[in-house]
Amino acid sequence: MRFHKYHALGNDYLVLDPKDGPAPTPIQTQAICHRNFGLGSDGILYGPMDTEDADFGLRILNPDGSEAEKSGNGLRIFARYLRDQNRVGADPFSVSTLGGNVVCQVFESGDRIEVEMGRVSFHSEDIPVTGEPREVVDEEIEVNGKSYGYSSATIGNPHVVLPMDDPSKELAESIGPVIENMTSLFPNRTNVQLLKVLDRNNIQIEIWERGAGYTLASGSSSSAAAAVARKIGACDEDITVHCPGGQIGIRVSDDFQITMTGPATRVGLFEMDDAVTNQSFPVI
Repeated sequence: MRFHKYHALGNDYLVLDPKDGPAPTPIQTQAICHRNFGLGSDGILYGPMDTEDADFGLRILNPDGSEAEKSGNGLRIFARYLRDQNRVGADPFSVSTLGGNVVCQVFESGDRIEVEMGRVSFHSEDIPVTGEPREVVDEEIEVNGKSYGYSSATIGNPHVVLPMDDPSKELAESIGPVIENMTSLFPNRTNVQLLKVLDRNNIQIEIWERGAGYTLASGSSSSAAAAVARKIGACDEDITVHCPGGQIGIRVSDDFQITMTGPATRVGLFEMDDAVTNQSFPVI
């Protein structure tokens, strides 16, 4: 198999074009993404595929072998890949994902990419969150014996956002996997963001990504966290999200439509032996 590797602020993906190989199985995906036994990545972008409702189709495979509905960083990387392959130009184009269709545009040399991510919903039936139908805003959750305030949202994939004064990698790695797998509350599991509001136009987040673990940056997480920050009245329309790997620009409209702007960087082209993809390794 041949892979094109990119990263978006340290959140790295392998692009597997269908012309270069079939979609990997969950076990193969684990082997390919493994940081020690494989090429190492936060996921695989399988595409472009033919689709009737968009210009290009895309599948997003997590390192644990599961499939994600949507990834903002993954979409920026996929858009950059299409531009590098001369399959798109400067005009906007549409991409179909399990989490809905988005519109992408690659500017200049490919360093600036804009994605219309869709509309954020806070409603429990959309996310989903169990319990009576409601907007899941400013509720309480107990994790490892401590109570946290949280809001939940979806932009095609589920998120839990916990506002706090002192988010850290260590705390994200401690409570992130617990919240991710609270399937009695979040039946599809969930992404987790620890949110600190810096001012009306800046927020800081630490990210635990469903199916991938601690992550340096995430476009969908940035979108969800910015939407929550505006929903609770802490931020205005234009928000810079400070991730450990760098900054992502998010515009949150009055009806919570999200426009994301950020970079994607090409790393290189890699060949992986078929023998490796057919072996089982420990999940990352």
